[in-house]
Amino acid sequence: MLEVGTSRTGTEPATGFLTTVDEVTTLLATAADKVDSQFAGDARTALLGRVAAINKAAAAGDQQALYAQQFLLDRVYRLHTKLTDQETAEGSVVVHEIGRQLEAATAEAQDRLIEPGLLEEAPTEPRAYLSWLKKTAREHRVYKHPYYHEFIRNRATEADLRNYVMQESVVDGRFDDLLAMMQVGTAGAAKMEIAANFWDEMGNGDHAQVHTTLFNKIFEVFEIPDEELERSLTANSLLNGNLAVLLCRYRALYPEAVGYLGMTEWMAPDRFVQVVHAWERLGLPEVGIVYHRLHITIDSQHAQGWFHNVVLPAAESPRMRRAIARGILWRLNSSATYLDERMPSVTA
Repeated sequence: MLEVGTSRTGTEPATGFLTTVDEVTTLLATAADKVDSQFAGDARTALLGRVAAINKAAAAGDQQALYAQQFLLDRVYRLHTKLTDQETAEGSVVVHEIGRQLEAATAEAQDRLIEPGLLEEAPTEPRAYLSWLKKTAREHRVYKHPYYHEFIRNRATEADLRNYVMQESVVDGRFDDLLAMMQVGTAGAAKMEIAANFWDEMGNGDHAQVHTTLFNKIFEVFEIPDEELERSLTANSLLNGNLAVLLCRYRALYPEAVGYLGMTEWMAPDRFVQVVHAWERLGLPEVGIVYHRLHITIDSQHAQGWFHNVVLPAAESPRMRRAIARGILWRLNSSATYLDERMPSVTA
């Protein structure tokens, strides 16, 4: 979490990051017109400059700045993804500019992680392209990552699984909303596939079987309060959640969302097998593992439907092919960074 005095780059002291985080967070709970009136002219320029300083430090490798960046982006996204009866800055021009700065810096950082020339290697024929995507994923270092196959499966304690669930909540805990956002404007086989996926997430109409409801049963088993969840999310966990929202909310990034969510579902069954094994090894309550058991089967089906009904039709377009691969690589690389972060527990 963000701590004073631990900045490594000197671009801006950690106290400056913390001040900016507090300032922007306060603005988000203020009416949009008040924010825009308060931050006009030089005040607006100065505020955007402070956000830019965080982005610059994060790009230079400062982990405190990265946390500040992703924390703020998460808070901006909450304006658009959560209902509230409180006053918010949704619709503020200044907040929009802050969000766009954070999004641009986040996207640029992910693009820098893509191996030069890799996107240009993608075949043009759709089925060959699909095979290339899967081969690229299988050869990536995140595939069958030891965090799942060694640590979670064989060594994780109850406390480790508790922390794992909190970090995973940024995507698994709202997958239905991500699908709802990304399907806007789609048509034909792609829209039907996304709709079928969404309806499965909705428990096929049974409220008790809604997947977010099932996921939240794990929180009940571990007695995880909202305040602890807020405190426990790491910069890389926030990043993974923010990338999903970024790609799903913008129509121009629809193909990246296709890649990002498709790869998420394709990797889930193998990972969840390890989680179920650990759960059984520890003798934890059965009610808490229903979500993972279900997704071992259903995500395998979803991934195949996704590849054939969403990816293949889109792969006829050169722009779509490149963008889908970009989204997949964002998912693979961000997941690898996130899992590598968890690996100290393996060797401790």
